[in-house]
Amino acid sequence: MSVVVYTGTAWWLMVDIPHLCDKSLLPPDSEWTCPMDRVFFDASVIWGLVGPRRMFGNLGEYAAINWFFLVGAIAPFFVWLATKAFPAHKWISKIHFPVILGATSMMPPAMAVNFTSWCIVAFVFGHFLYKYKRQWWKKYNYVLSGGLDAGTAFMTILIFLSVGRKGIGLLWWGNADDSTNCSLASCPTAKGVIMHGCPVL
Repeated sequence: MSVVVYTGTAWWLMVDIPHLCDKSLLPPDSEWTCPMDRVFFDASVIWGLVGPRRMFGNLGEYAAINWFFLVGAIAPFFVWLATKAFPAHKWISKIHFPVILGATSMMPPAMAVNFTSWCIVAFVFGHFLYKYKRQWWKKYNYVLSGGLDAGTAFMTILIFLSVGRKGIGLLWWGNADDSTNCSLASCPTAKGVIMHGCPVL
């Protein structure tokens, strides 16, 4: 089931729109944060070939990613051990780390509340209804998936045309910036950086 409307193609089309993500043109109290895809795929090839140490080495920003090769290699082994240790728990064998880790890489760059609603919908329709209402799932889940995608796109346009163009802002915890819901979300994560109200890593 797909609930994500973000695609790489749409991103490249939006790049051609002038001033689309120019935050300097927004009013100071604007909630629009413009979360965009961090340029990684092409840049990782370019900078990985030119200077991998500055990309993935001890001088690079993405050095911690190397640990995920080890995690990805041994995680299925632990699932296999758990299935042997607890044979009565059949759900353990359904844990599939390549799918879990691969799916997280396809998550769109957005605020935390988007991911929680995504997980709830996925659990209800991908697990609960699949397990207990299989006939309903077979008949309607594909249509539901398309309906969620189409509904999201339709409401985006409708809200923009009816509310956004008139300068009316809807502010609630579901669309607030992460720093509003979690004060630590705006804290720096680099080592040794001191900022008031934030832990020093």
